Amino acid sequence: MKKFKYIKISKTKKLRYLDNYYKKKLYIIFLPGFMSDIDGEKPQAFKKYAVKNKLGFLAIEYSGHGKSSGKFTKGNISEWSNDAKNSIKKIVKKNKFILIGSSMGAWIALNQFKYFKNQIKGFVGIGSAPEFLEKLMWKQFTKKMKKEVIQKGGTIVMHGRSKFRTKQHEYPVTYQLIKDGRKNKIMSKKINSEIYVTMVHGKKDELVPVSFSRKVLSIFTNARKKLVIIKNGDHSLSNKNPLKKITKELNEIVMNII
Repeated sequence: MKKFKYIKISKTKKLRYLDNYYKKKLYIIFLPGFMSDIDGEKPQAFKKYAVKNKLGFLAIEYSGHGKSSGKFTKGNISEWSNDAKNSIKKIVKKNKFILIGSSMGAWIALNQFKYFKNQIKGFVGIGSAPEFLEKLMWKQFTKKMKKEVIQKGGTIVMHGRSKFRTKQHEYPVTYQLIKDGRKNKIMSKKINSEIYVTMVHGKKDELVPVSFSRKVLSIFTNARKKLVIIKNGDHSLSNKNPLKKITKELNEIVMNII
């Protein structure tokens, strides 16, 4: 099922992506999370669903992520949102689409409404984490950590009691990333759109509180909204049963559109 490609966004930027091309079809677009790639179970599952149902599909890796060009610590929400926007313009073009945003990907997805409001027909958030940089990272930093990042203008690797550190991952955070996140505040805004919006959140998510998914739903006015809590689900929701449930919710939206 894996068949990766690269798209040239600029002279110095190439992004890796996964797709299922259809000229005039509804597309499903998957936007991954912070430091995530498109090698995982979620993009593969959603592509499989798209192929089976003869739908278009696109999953991208932002610059500095996975095998896309660029350095992670040079990136930020604005750049990654532009990566998504430019990829959609070049690959999906004028086709209608459903956005799926995982964790930070939900933040990137929300930023796409500025550019593609008339093309977006549905939105599925998975462990949605808009504004996590300020609310879940920066606020956890000690005064010493904040001073180190600000004065050195460099990178700090989150560790210790940070919610965003696991045995498998450490997350480098730069001050420019934090500052850029503040320019991309979305939680206090409203999106007036009559689309289908479903937030899926794991009840055992230790990284992002379910209140974030509830807040995302409150952003939308006139939308058909739904919150789905996965009883034994974690933040990733990449295992077989959660993915089956998410795909079912996605299919419900697709069936209401086509």
